[in-house]
Amino acid sequence: MGFGGQSGGSQPPAGPHPGLTLPVLAAVPVKRFGVAKRRLAPLLSSEARAALGRDLAARTLTRLAETGADVLTLAADEEVASWSAEHGWEAMVDTGTGLDAAAAGAVARTVRQDRAWMVVHADLPLLSLEEATDAVAAASQGAVIAPSDDGGTSLLAGKGSFSFAYGPGSFHRHLSRLDQPRVITATGWLLDLDGPDDLLAVLRHPRGAWLAEYAGPSP
Repeated sequence: MGFGGQSGGSQPPAGPHPGLTLPVLAAVPVKRFGVAKRRLAPLLSSEARAALGRDLAARTLTRLAETGADVLTLAADEEVASWSAEHGWEAMVDTGTGLDAAAAGAVARTVRQDRAWMVVHADLPLLSLEEATDAVAAASQGAVIAPSDDGGTSLLAGKGSFSFAYGPGSFHRHLSRLDQPRVITATGWLLDLDGPDDLLAVLRHPRGAWLAEYAGPSP
């Protein structure tokens, strides 16, 4: 699939986590920190945008790990893979084949191991542990999908091979390819932080208080 592995110290599970029908691999694509969040340039400096990208990814990966899922960073480059390994999260490094191929590479691993999979956007600042736990439990039992508020796909889960089609409007494309999925529209899955309006919405929400340091503009 055009990806090389890099171990972050985690091992394949011996069996399902308590409460999960099948073990779940939660794969999180993480973009290059040096070019992260360019749409936020009017509000934040390049250094602040890179820090925000790291903070968002770390929180999402931590939330998923807390549910009992095994997390995998789909790293855009070696810097992201090294950052992931420092936190104890395994990584697969993108060799330039894109998000669809990255997700397919993660899925191929689960097919060999008879595990369920989920692909989760990294930039979900309002995702709660309860929402993440509910989604992982559902993914261990069958297909799951969650839309982002811009029509994208913030969560996609299933078992076995799948034809990914990320990009604008991907939710409806993915939905049509799933067999009787559970659709989740909880707050934490809806808001995918991308542009200035997203950041302002997060900062106004009670769950967004942890990003208060990014409230002031730093051009």
